[in-house]
Amino acid sequence: MKYAIVESGGKQYKAVEGRMIEVDRLQVEVGKKVELNDVYLVSDEGDITVGTPKVSGAKVTATVSDHILGPKLIIFKYRPKQRFRVKTGHRQQYTLLMIESIAGKDGKVSEKKVEAKPEPVAEAPAVEAPVAKAKTAAKAKTAAKPKTKAAPKTKTAPKGGAAKKPATKKTAK
Repeated sequence: MKYAIVESGGKQYKAVEGRMIEVDRLQVEVGKKVELNDVYLVSDEGDITVGTPKVSGAKVTATVSDHILGPKLIIFKYRPKQRFRVKTGHRQQYTLLMIESIAGKDGKVSEKKVEAKPEPVAEAPAVEAPVAKAKTAAKAKTAAKPKTKAAPKTKTAPKGGAAKKPATKKTAK
């Protein structure tokens, strides 16, 4: 497997031929090619080249697939006892890059060409309907309990001693 460690937007990513990476937003149109020249490491089937700090002559070619938004982050500022509450949100912009080729230190692309295809997503296992689960669980509970007569419930005295007597009115003579 051929891969490279590249830098884009001040962050490092592992770029593998035929796979996609998500980098910070690039001002490039969808479908255009991008060259990443800041390559720190290149691995070609066990032959590893590490740069000091960068591998000279190495480059990664990618195609811009899409521009997307990341998950929404909630920012909540709060100062107690001062009635200060500020709630804001943020969605980071990203660019999806499909890695086409990785050129090593001599600038040559490997002979083996990998077709760019997205990785298959595993299908979720079939889930039983929740109503059916609830019915079977209820049957299992009733089957496990022995059938005995329940004793009649009796009223108990309230906490704190005897029950209070109703107040009587005193009449003046």
